[in-house]
Amino acid sequence: MRAKTDTPTSLDIGLLLYPGVQRAAVHGLADLFLVANRVAVELGAVELPRVRTSFWQANEAGHLQPAADSPASEVSALRVLIIPPSLESTPQGELLARHRTLLCQLHGRGTVLASVCIGVFFIAASGLLDGRPACTHWNYVHTLAQRFPRVRVGAQQPLLDDGDIVTSAGLMAWTDLGLRLLERFLGATVARETARYLAVEPVTAPLPGALFNPRLDHGDEAVLKVQHWLQGNGGQDADLAAMASCAGLEARTFLRRFRAATGLRPTEYCQQVRVGRACRLLEFTRRNVEQIAWGVGYQDPGAFRKVFQRITGLTPSDYRRRFAVSGPYRDSLAETP
Repeated sequence: MRAKTDTPTSLDIGLLLYPGVQRAAVHGLADLFLVANRVAVELGAVELPRVRTSFWQANEAGHLQPAADSPASEVSALRVLIIPPSLESTPQGELLARHRTLLCQLHGRGTVLASVCIGVFFIAASGLLDGRPACTHWNYVHTLAQRFPRVRVGAQQPLLDDGDIVTSAGLMAWTDLGLRLLERFLGATVARETARYLAVEPVTAPLPGALFNPRLDHGDEAVLKVQHWLQGNGGQDADLAAMASCAGLEARTFLRRFRAATGLRPTEYCQQVRVGRACRLLEFTRRNVEQIAWGVGYQDPGAFRKVFQRITGLTPSDYRRRFAVSGPYRDSLAETP
């Protein structure tokens, strides 16, 4: 399947409804995206897609269907599916099992999965977070780690954007998540002005390279499979032969299709993934630069420093001095180097 070349006129964001979902977060996110559309018009950004919000729920058979009174939308059009928080206890196994297949199917089509607070349990139960970092409300960090030990749980980390999966921590973190999605898909200006209109704190703009937003809506399923694989392993041990094998393509064909779909060569893509992971380790752990370089797949720390500075504009040490957090956030990424 070839990459899409048309520019979408709408950005379809779905909100998942389930028993016990926090309605304030559902309606708050819908209002936030409505404000963003108005802000974009006032800014004269007519070329930007308009956010189209829809509401979805799983039936007894585990199929995703529009909720009552939801605006008309197609599942295949969803760029993002948000799993909101709940004021109740962590979801039970039966509820999680009902959503497992549909979340895997959406993710496999290129839909970004995003969660707030205990919404992350739905994604974790699907297996899509195995071996990957995620965050949740501080009260549920240990429960998440115990129920899903293959997830690398970031204790108290407020928001973690890992490309195709975004997780956020607190009950009110839906504002941060909504603004991050606006920044990602509509740009920093729309996100900032939306935050100003709503009188909430804007999301701190990351340095170039610190937040990698890969294109996932290109329609090339073979390339998308490789992208998910690279996000899952942090871009490590990903030589051309391995990536082409994952895609089921001859190496030359894979190179051509990968660049056409993502706009990057495979080596450039892997560098972006690795530097993004390194930024989080510099912010949230005390590991030295050499340990971080090895942890993200560089055997030569000098080569890592050069790639890091080229992508972010800062050396790893300078990045840490500017962005490292203190207190309970430090050493919160349960990742092994």
